[in-house]
Amino acid sequence: MTDVGEAAPLDPFAPEFFADPYPFYAMARSGGAVLPNELAGWLVFGHEAVLGVLRDPTLSVEEHNVDNVDFLKARQDQRAALGGGGTEIRSNSMLDRDPPDHDRLRRLVAKAFNPAMVRALSPHVEELVDEALSAMARGGDADVIADLAFPLPFTVISEMLGMPEADRLQLRDWSHAMVKALDPIITDDEARAAVDASVHMTDHVRAAIEWKRTEPADDLLSKLIAAEDSGDVLSEDELVTQVVLLYIAGHETTVNLIGNGTLALLAHPDQLERLAADPDLDENAIEELLRYDSPVQFSRRITTAPLEVAGVTIEPGEFVMTCLGSANRDAAFWGPTADELDVGRDRASQHVSFGSGVHHCLGAALARIEGRAAIPALIRRFPDIALADPDATPAWNGRLVLRGLDRLPVTLA
Repeated sequence: MTDVGEAAPLDPFAPEFFADPYPFYAMARSGGAVLPNELAGWLVFGHEAVLGVLRDPTLSVEEHNVDNVDFLKARQDQRAALGGGGTEIRSNSMLDRDPPDHDRLRRLVAKAFNPAMVRALSPHVEELVDEALSAMARGGDADVIADLAFPLPFTVISEMLGMPEADRLQLRDWSHAMVKALDPIITDDEARAAVDASVHMTDHVRAAIEWKRTEPADDLLSKLIAAEDSGDVLSEDELVTQVVLLYIAGHETTVNLIGNGTLALLAHPDQLERLAADPDLDENAIEELLRYDSPVQFSRRITTAPLEVAGVTIEPGEFVMTCLGSANRDAAFWGPTADELDVGRDRASQHVSFGSGVHHCLGAALARIEGRAAIPALIRRFPDIALADPDATPAWNGRLVLRGLDRLPVTLA
């Protein structure tokens, strides 16, 4: 076993962290692929090490297996002090369950949310993109987040599920508040907002399920209800939780992909022009944008037995955060151009932005379809697209796990 390095110098309180966390990751990675951290137990930075942890079937995601992470106890105490609202969402989610429960839940959802259904959406996604871009053209200026990155995936997942019409901005606010709870650092106000949003979102989904029971249709929600009503093992709470998960995960990460990807291209005009001129690059470019600035920066695991990673032994009951963003910029895997944007990069699809192993993102295919439809069309429709204020600091959302922009104002001509 190698000696454990000093604690990872990862300071999310530094004012420049959210603007560009990658130099922080590089500094930490230079100290070792696996390092202790007072905020998150252990952090894993290297590509090979991250992939190994994500694919290890002995690791858990269930918090009851954690023995000695102070912040986790603080989070549990915080939730209890706030009344425990929203706890059932985490405990019943496939993201928070180990096999065999995870496999059962994922299998049931995958029967309805299957690759054929996702592939069939491509023409409609392209239509929605064209409608959004036409509306942007009429305005002259635009906000890529408000006008494209959010409404596109939100509309797609809402239609897939067959959800009733609702206040999009209200649902977006609830979703934003809930995903903040994924971060290892959260204030009492943010925890309170997450609990409140969870209660509202759960009530909204329960009402939609009740409506769909009486008005079934050819949609994902009806299919999930039918599976549960047919005597399968989904409980009512599990059904609600998976729908909430699909609803939130179905748009949050894609918003970040489109926003982060567009900003990356605007910051690298040579790559923007290269992609705009060559549609054959579309598929690879989306993989490279996923790699370059990952919508999901961290994924957690919990050790249930001694675990050796990159020569370091981690004891049972430890909280381990794999840094996907760091793995995607690890020069030991990607070579000396790891920090450069290259829409033609070889092996770009070997990023870990969708995780790996049993918890590999169920919606990866849908996110790719939406990204391929939106980003190339945006830069080709508006060849003179530029940041509205090149000197302004991008409006990052301040989240550690789900990195994205709240706003991206641009000029189109």
